Amino acid sequence: MIDSINVKNWMTQEEACEALGVRKQTLYAYVSRGQIEVQDDPQHANRNLYRASDIATLLKKRSLGRARRNIAASTMAWGEPIIDTSISTIVRGRLYYRGQDAVRLAATATLEETAQLLWNMDEPPCFPSVEPVSFDGPANARAFAAMANDAANNRADADQVAQAAALVGRLASNFVGLRSNDGPLHRRIAHAWDVPQHADLLRRVLVLLADQELTSSSFAARVAASTGASLGASMIAGLATFSGPMHGNAIVRVREFVDEAKRMGTEAAVQRRVANGEPLPGFGHELYPQGDPRAADLLSAFDAPDAARELIGCVERSTGKLPAIDMALAALVEHCGLPEGAAYALFSVARSVGWMAHSIEQITEGSLLRPRARYVGTAVIE
Repeated sequence: MIDSINVKNWMTQEEACEALGVRKQTLYAYVSRGQIEVQDDPQHANRNLYRASDIATLLKKRSLGRARRNIAASTMAWGEPIIDTSISTIVRGRLYYRGQDAVRLAATATLEETAQLLWNMDEPPCFPSVEPVSFDGPANARAFAAMANDAANNRADADQVAQAAALVGRLASNFVGLRSNDGPLHRRIAHAWDVPQHADLLRRVLVLLADQELTSSSFAARVAASTGASLGASMIAGLATFSGPMHGNAIVRVREFVDEAKRMGTEAAVQRRVANGEPLPGFGHELYPQGDPRAADLLSAFDAPDAARELIGCVERSTGKLPAIDMALAALVEHCGLPEGAAYALFSVARSVGWMAHSIEQITEGSLLRPRARYVGTAVIE
């Protein structure tokens, strides 16, 4: 492990002390409290290296100060944790589902087995296929229409796990058009899309996308559940939030970037965006400063199309940014020849398992999520 350290991501003792403005004794105290990770320097004996991202996190917390309003504001944008959960977490750039590494889990687990873990069950649930609703429109609109009935049906005393499994099955059926209940969900999706040879890749990506701590959509689902709304209402709250281009529908912007690179040339497309200060959709992730492990795992499981591979290499050379899961998902869809809207459908179906986990946990917690706002409008006249 030590031989594989990327020195650019680590700082020497002198650099760390200078960045933090502390003496080495204070630096050692941060290390002993687990706030900064330390490793032996593979190039110099008797010298340690300190993780740069941990130091950056400490500096960010320090700059926020301890004023109550600054702490509250910091929680809403990649800041301090605000909800206790035992479902998932990110530690040292790795995603864990109830203490199990999500990437390792994705090597063999199905979405059903992942739901068993996230929902804290004794056995995997079955996500039943249903007849899609009759709806003249795109699949994402049909999915909303299909969930509306469940959203209005408050069955507080019913079996929550059975409800959750039925909701996931209903969502998948209306996104994909499932044909049967024979086999795990990833195989049924692969057969519905006529790509049975890629079933295992679909299994892997569904597991990798099942949850990711407290995302915007999971928070929305929890807020709905905290009010006593049904699991169906919580599902649609998560789905509505997920539909935004800054969240689950980010695949739209990724595809635009890929198409732009194909049209004007990869190098030119990347340099134009960098020069103009424009975002690079599908690259970099706030919670994974060393690279998104889900994307790395997924991209290692198949040969990415030439355009995606060239774009990934160009962005890394130009900016140091590594691909996030959205870029890997776009490459997967092209590699497998999946239909239009498949990326969003896969992401939504997978993440619905997480929404249900968070909703059930919130219902069990029994508290109402009701944050306060800091008024910055016209002065109040008393």
